[in-house]
Amino acid sequence: GGALIITSAERAKDFSTKPAYIMGTGESVESPIVSQMYDLTTSAAFKTSSKKAFEEAGVTHDDVDHLMVYDAFAHLPIYGLEDLGFVKRGEAGSFIEEGNTSPGGTLPMNTNGGGLSYTHSGMYGMYAIQESVRQVRGEAAHQVDGVKTSFCQGVGGMFMAAGSLVFTNEEPHR
Repeated sequence: GGALIITSAERAKDFSTKPAYIMGTGESVESPIVSQMYDLTTSAAFKTSSKKAFEEAGVTHDDVDHLMVYDAFAHLPIYGLEDLGFVKRGEAGSFIEEGNTSPGGTLPMNTNGGGLSYTHSGMYGMYAIQESVRQVRGEAAHQVDGVKTSFCQGVGGMFMAAGSLVFTNEEPHR
């Protein structure tokens, strides 16, 4: 199991831990079953959920310092980088190969090892959120220097559904 404490920015000041603020959220479902997806090489749900999260957060891809992409299967980081809009279609493989997603790269991704290397207990989305929160707090086991904004993406229903969250360590001025 897992649990998150979600509260207002004002109430968060009463806790001893440094808060991680949720700047933006997005959810989308493309189809009820994978065989009904329009194109099996891309996910409309990934694109829609991330667009909503970025718009709500008021940030762009260039503002993201850290990325968590659901990766229960080896192709999902490629889907994620492309469909979430971090690279153009067909460029994710070389982007990864060039070391951009490694610690010290231009966009460190899945810094806890991801679902394939860290753990996949059937609820990996909770661990991805946990890593995003730890990164913006500055307390991750494999901390990336200077993380202010982390983007976290989850998948449901065999790629047909997606959820996106944008976290920051800066208190919102709303």
